[in-house]
Amino acid sequence: MKLSRSLALLLGFVALTGCDKDAVQISSITAPIKGARVKFFNFGINAPQLNFYAGNTKVTAISSTTGVESTVGVAYGAVAAGNNYTMLPPGATTFSGRISATVDNNLPIATIPATLEDGKAYSVYLTGFYNTMTKQADGFVVVDNFPDTLDYSQALVRFVNASPNALAMQLTLREPVAGTEIQVGGAVAFKAAGAFVGVPTGSYDLTTRNSGSTAAAITRTAVSFLPGRVYTITARGDMTLPITGTAVNRPFLDNSLNR
Repeated sequence: MKLSRSLALLLGFVALTGCDKDAVQISSITAPIKGARVKFFNFGINAPQLNFYAGNTKVTAISSTTGVESTVGVAYGAVAAGNNYTMLPPGATTFSGRISATVDNNLPIATIPATLEDGKAYSVYLTGFYNTMTKQADGFVVVDNFPDTLDYSQALVRFVNASPNALAMQLTLREPVAGTEIQVGGAVAFKAAGAFVGVPTGSYDLTTRNSGSTAAAITRTAVSFLPGRVYTITARGDMTLPITGTAVNRPFLDNSLNR
């Protein structure tokens, strides 16, 4: 009898403990997400691999299975965290890109001040020409002000200019079969972002042109936009190089999914 009573009490304690644990989990899952969403790009021409920091807190890194911090970071032309946003607390901060290699480890090559607002999304671009003597580059932040509601009748596309020696450029989408063209906003200067524009879903050939010019500055073919998705097309690279070929630093139009 005593054994039965003790077993019943033990089972009751386990059940209550399980309920408490579930309650905490459900509360944390269903609670509103607080903070700002931030995406990080290494588009600094000739820049080394790096980690991004907010203040003195590392917010991007390559995972390590050895317990030793990896010396591999975000390479040129890449987006941190697998092109995903990182949740960060709102408020004033200073982003920096810091060298991940053993030589000059943690040396900041660019500092980028920003003020983050709760619930908003941002993109941080390390850009400019990396100076191997001063070990400095450049950077900027733009707000990713796409709507919270999804519209499955179209895709949203915007243009960001992250090429340090580019003139103000305008992005045009060309439907290759019908030949119809869609201009994505107006001309966008270096370190600036255009507005998100609704476009019919499908595959397009992309062209940027300098303001007032009909000649192609950068091209990219067969880029698909899916319904209900949000995209940023970013110009990067050295505009003095040919737009064709395989040079790493050639002018290029990066396609990044925001949502």
